[in-house]
Amino acid sequence: MAGLGKLVKQAEKMKRGIEALQTQLEAKEIDVASGGGAVKIKVNGTGKFLALTLDPEFLKEDPKLIADTVLAAVQDAAKQAKDYHEAEMAKVTGAFQLPGMF
Repeated sequence: MAGLGKLVKQAEKMKRGIEALQTQLEAKEIDVASGGGAVKIKVNGTGKFLALTLDPEFLKEDPKLIADTVLAAVQDAAKQAKDYHEAEMAKVTGAFQLPGMF
Protein backbone atom coordinates (compact mmCIF):
# COMPACT_ATOMS: atom_id res chain seq x y z
CA MET A 1 0.00 0.00 0.00
CA ALA A 2 3.02 2.29 -0.03
CA GLY A 3 2.19 3.11 -3.63
CA LEU A 4 -1.28 4.27 -2.61
CA GLY A 5 0.14 6.64 0.00
CA LYS A 6 2.50 8.11 -2.58
CA LEU A 7 -0.39 8.50 -5.00
CA VAL A 8 -2.49 10.32 -2.40
CA LYS A 9 0.41 12.66 -1.62
CA GLN A 10 0.89 13.36 -5.34
CA ALA A 11 -2.82 14.09 -5.72
CA GLU A 12 -2.78 16.46 -2.74
CA LYS A 13 0.27 18.25 -4.13
CA MET A 14 -1.38 18.56 -7.53
CA LYS A 15 -4.57 19.91 -5.94
CA ARG A 16 -2.60 22.61 -4.10
CA GLY A 17 -0.76 23.41 -7.32
CA ILE A 18 -4.02 23.75 -9.27
CA GLU A 19 -5.50 26.01 -6.59
CA ALA A 20 -2.44 28.26 -6.70
CA LEU A 21 -2.52 28.21 -10.48
CA GLN A 22 -6.16 29.37 -10.54
CA THR A 23 -5.15 32.49 -8.63
CA GLN A 24 -2.23 33.05 -11.00
CA LEU A 25 -4.46 32.56 -14.07
CA GLU A 26 -7.01 35.07 -12.79
CA ALA A 27 -4.27 37.65 -12.23
CA LYS A 28 -2.51 37.09 -15.58
CA GLU A 29 -3.51 39.69 -18.17
CA ILE A 30 -3.02 39.05 -21.86
CA ASP A 31 -3.20 42.00 -24.23
CA VAL A 32 -4.22 41.43 -27.84
CA ALA A 33 -4.37 44.02 -30.61
CA SER A 34 -5.86 43.71 -34.07
CA GLY A 35 -6.24 46.01 -37.05
CA GLY A 36 -2.96 47.76 -36.41
CA GLY A 37 -3.99 48.53 -32.83
CA ALA A 38 -7.47 49.78 -33.71
CA VAL A 39 -8.98 47.02 -31.58
CA LYS A 40 -7.44 46.13 -28.23
CA ILE A 41 -8.65 43.35 -25.96
CA LYS A 42 -7.48 42.38 -22.50
CA VAL A 43 -8.27 38.87 -21.28
CA ASN A 44 -7.05 36.99 -18.23
CA GLY A 45 -5.51 33.53 -18.06
CA THR A 46 -8.86 31.90 -17.34
CA GLY A 47 -10.34 33.33 -20.54
CA LYS A 48 -12.39 36.07 -18.91
CA PHE A 49 -12.54 39.17 -21.09
CA LEU A 50 -11.52 42.22 -19.08
CA ALA A 51 -11.55 45.10 -21.54
CA LEU A 52 -12.27 46.05 -25.14
CA THR A 53 -11.01 49.30 -26.62
CA LEU A 54 -11.88 50.57 -30.08
CA ASP A 55 -10.07 53.48 -31.72
CA PRO A 56 -12.72 56.14 -32.50
CA GLU A 57 -11.22 56.67 -35.97
CA PHE A 58 -11.57 52.98 -36.68
CA LEU A 59 -15.31 53.21 -36.00
CA LYS A 60 -15.62 55.37 -39.12
CA GLU A 61 -14.64 52.38 -41.28
CA ASP A 62 -16.97 50.00 -43.09
CA PRO A 63 -19.12 48.09 -40.56
CA LYS A 64 -18.11 44.72 -42.04
CA LEU A 65 -14.43 45.57 -41.62
CA ILE A 66 -15.07 46.63 -38.03
CA ALA A 67 -16.98 43.44 -37.27
CA ASP A 68 -14.34 41.22 -38.91
CA THR A 69 -11.51 42.96 -37.06
CA VAL A 70 -13.25 42.77 -33.69
CA LEU A 71 -14.10 39.11 -34.26
CA ALA A 72 -10.48 38.33 -35.19
CA ALA A 73 -9.26 40.07 -32.03
CA VAL A 74 -11.76 38.17 -29.85
CA GLN A 75 -10.80 34.85 -31.40
CA ASP A 76 -7.09 35.61 -30.97
CA ALA A 77 -7.56 36.64 -27.34
CA ALA A 78 -9.56 33.48 -26.59
CA LYS A 79 -6.90 31.30 -28.23
CA GLN A 80 -4.05 32.98 -26.40
CA ALA A 81 -5.85 32.61 -23.06
CA LYS A 82 -6.62 28.94 -23.77
CA ASP A 83 -3.05 28.19 -24.85
CA TYR A 84 -1.64 29.93 -21.77
CA HIS A 85 -4.08 28.11 -19.48
CA GLU A 86 -3.26 24.71 -20.98
CA ALA A 87 0.50 25.28 -20.84
CA GLU A 88 0.38 26.36 -17.20
CA MET A 89 -1.95 23.50 -16.25
CA ALA A 90 0.38 21.00 -17.91
CA LYS A 91 3.20 22.24 -15.67
CA VAL A 92 1.12 21.41 -12.60
CA THR A 93 -0.42 18.13 -13.74
CA GLY A 94 2.41 16.82 -15.90
CA ALA A 95 4.31 15.24 -13.02
CA PHE A 96 1.25 13.36 -11.79
CA GLN A 97 1.29 9.78 -13.00
CA LEU A 98 -0.92 6.90 -12.04
CA PRO A 99 0.90 3.61 -11.38
CA GLY A 100 0.68 1.31 -14.38
CA MET A 101 -0.20 4.14 -16.73
CA PHE A 102 2.17 4.91 -19.62
